[in-house]
Amino acid sequence: MASSKEYLEYILEQLSDLEDITYRTMMGEYVLYYKCKIVGGIYDDRLLVKPVKAAARYMPEAEYTLPYEGAKEMLLVHNVDSREYLTGLFEAMEPELPAPKRKRRA
Repeated sequence: MASSKEYLEYILEQLSDLEDITYRTMMGEYVLYYKCKIVGGIYDDRLLVKPVKAAARYMPEAEYTLPYEGAKEMLLVHNVDSREYLTGLFEAMEPELPAPKRKRRA
């Protein structure tokens, strides 16, 4: 099941206190970026984030789940209705996220 544009817009609105939030469409789902780093995505109208240590500390009760078959596990974010919570989560995660890979020139 593909994620809805409405859910994406809701999550982006919840994260609107942060600068440098972008997204990319990928096979009917959305990959979310914060400061050019992949932080997670929207899969089947669920917000999932990378399972970095900061995210696990911030959400100790979070469950690990697969965004799609064959993918690595991610953490499911339940508290998407709190702007402050989501902002704090993304800010806590950002220092631990890997830097974007440089593209090679052909």
